[in-house]
Amino acid sequence: MKFLHTMIRVKDIDASLKFYTEVLDMKLDHKKRLDDCWLYFLNDKEKTCQIELTYNDETPEKGYEIGSGFGHFAFAVESLDDFTNKIDKLGYEYLYPPFDLNGKGTKIAFVKDPDGYEIELIEKVVW
Repeated sequence: MKFLHTMIRVKDIDASLKFYTEVLDMKLDHKKRLDDCWLYFLNDKEKTCQIELTYNDETPEKGYEIGSGFGHFAFAVESLDDFTNKIDKLGYEYLYPPFDLNGKGTKIAFVKDPDGYEIELIEKVVW
């Protein structure tokens, strides 16, 4: 069995596509129309991770409730310093700025996408 993708519902597809492609460097693979929504499939550079953004024809005005069961997505980054410069230029802010996770140099940080989904960024130190 192989894990294929995670699906999230989004309120503003343009803002979400901008975030996932510009901030997280994902690429739009394809989109598909169903009876009541559009599905947008995005891949990471290595094509090991895929996210499906679902944009329903009837979207709640205030967006979707994330709920208490969802935690976050996690992405590896080579440099949180470089990532910080990137999001500053794009006008995004950290939910939690970079910090040393374990005292050994591994740093993590969190941002939120336009719908409030949390994204963890992890810079691992290779010894």
